[in-house]
Amino acid sequence: MQSFSMGPAILFCPADRPDRYAKALERADAVIIDLEDAVAAGSKPAARQALVGNPLDPDRTIVRVNPVNTPDFAADMAALRQTGYRTIMLAKTETLDDLAAVAGFNVVALCETALGVLNAPQIAAADNVVALMWGAEDLVASLGGSSSRKASGTYRDVARQARSQVLLAAGAFGKVAIDSVYINIPDHAGLLGESLDAAASGFGAKASIHPGQMPVIRQAFSPSAEQVERATRILAAAKDAAGVFTFEGQMVDEPLLRHAKRIMSLAPGNGFGSPPDGPGDLPPA
Repeated sequence: MQSFSMGPAILFCPADRPDRYAKALERADAVIIDLEDAVAAGSKPAARQALVGNPLDPDRTIVRVNPVNTPDFAADMAALRQTGYRTIMLAKTETLDDLAAVAGFNVVALCETALGVLNAPQIAAADNVVALMWGAEDLVASLGGSSSRKASGTYRDVARQARSQVLLAAGAFGKVAIDSVYINIPDHAGLLGESLDAAASGFGAKASIHPGQMPVIRQAFSPSAEQVERATRILAAAKDAAGVFTFEGQMVDEPLLRHAKRIMSLAPGNGFGSPPDGPGDLPPA
């Protein structure tokens, strides 16, 4: 499997809207051409034709296919094999059998059911999985619930647990973790807060549903000038230190040095955090 090299701002685009393909890729670090939820049942055949007939850069394109146990899956895969795309997002990934059905492709495993979340560690361990993403609304629906968020906009506890479990599973096996979408499109403040939390927690990217969300997500995943300046000074001080040392009243040990190095790797100019001329490296979660 090829390495997964895409920046932090990933944008869904309906597969039956080929007029939006190129525009989406211009705005995002990577685009997810969606054959699943974004396309009505009657439009799926035309969407597959559009996928085949309107190629994008395969290194920055993911194709979301329908779940393995649905009638649309085989047709999706037949269309996909007529393209140069080799990275897919498998909707409602639940078992290793699901992953076996897409052997030969790089897989972003979308864990969005109770079973998929519970099986996240074994999914993350699979050789053809390059990243894991979690989905809030489908997860809650699979439990018989009605909403993943409280009236305040924050996630309910079960969604927070699923988010953490998918992140931990991805990190345990060196795979990228992608945070779920923020569906309140005009609420950039809420998106920024959630994206900052995702970046600080270890997610490598955040998926989105609107081009206007791209700058907000990039801002969240790019360290501030103050963070870069402090990380630079900590790493400089470490060169003259032997083991644990104190820096401006704070104890600095190996984990804090790794944090500083991580900040430096995400700084604009290091291939991550600024709008792409090409794909930026997406470090493992």
